[in-house]
Amino acid sequence: MHVILPLAIGLVALLYASVGHAGATGYIAVMTLLGTPAAVIRPTALVLNVVVATIASVQFIQAGHFRPRLFWPLALASVPCAFIGGTLTLPTAAFEAVLGGVLLASSARMLIDARRPAADALVATEPLPVGRPPIAWAAIGGIIGLLAGLTGVGGGVFLTPALVALGAAPVKTIAAVTAPFILVNSLAGLGGGLLAGRPFPAAGLPMITAAVLGGAIGSHCGAFRLPPRTLRLLMAAVLAFASVKLLGRPLGL
Repeated sequence: MHVILPLAIGLVALLYASVGHAGATGYIAVMTLLGTPAAVIRPTALVLNVVVATIASVQFIQAGHFRPRLFWPLALASVPCAFIGGTLTLPTAAFEAVLGGVLLASSARMLIDARRPAADALVATEPLPVGRPPIAWAAIGGIIGLLAGLTGVGGGVFLTPALVALGAAPVKTIAAVTAPFILVNSLAGLGGGLLAGRPFPAAGLPMITAAVLGGAIGSHCGAFRLPPRTLRLLMAAVLAFASVKLLGRPLGL
């Protein structure tokens, strides 16, 4: 387990960073499958998120895909909501139910994308207009921020599908906006947890190192040698298994 966990963390970071995500749902799935205590999962996932999202943000911004006018309304509304969400502690059964639902939704999204190879390509098309007033993006950011702080993820798993569905921007721009969005919300979620009296997690040097290496490789390359469809199907299977494990506990499964 001491070797498996860092290796799994590094692989998750590599896969997620390539599309502007930081990997919280993947870290949560891995830690859940390996029996990590529920109280440790959320803050540890956020710490790893900060590491990988920082690296991914730098890479995508340097590549010239970042669009401030889309990012700022989302971020400014989401940060206080993520902070509030981070202060909340759900009962164990409720936390596992919410977390299981998040993982199941993530799995379903990946399965949908796996059936549409074009969605995996991250090739920018003609820029689409942002097309909605800042207050609309702020409302979306606030809702996603609250969910991010509550569940211990940076919000990318909610934000990317929303932006894609709304046709907010080309996929590379969405990735470039998602990475710093995850960063600021992960920091806010950690801050809320500290305010609520939860100890700062000791992720450990092996896990941090694995996240740094995986995040650097994934965000720099932006693509993989293996077919994106296969990667998404494998990750979807892991997330689905973890969600079933969480959701099945109240039923004794």
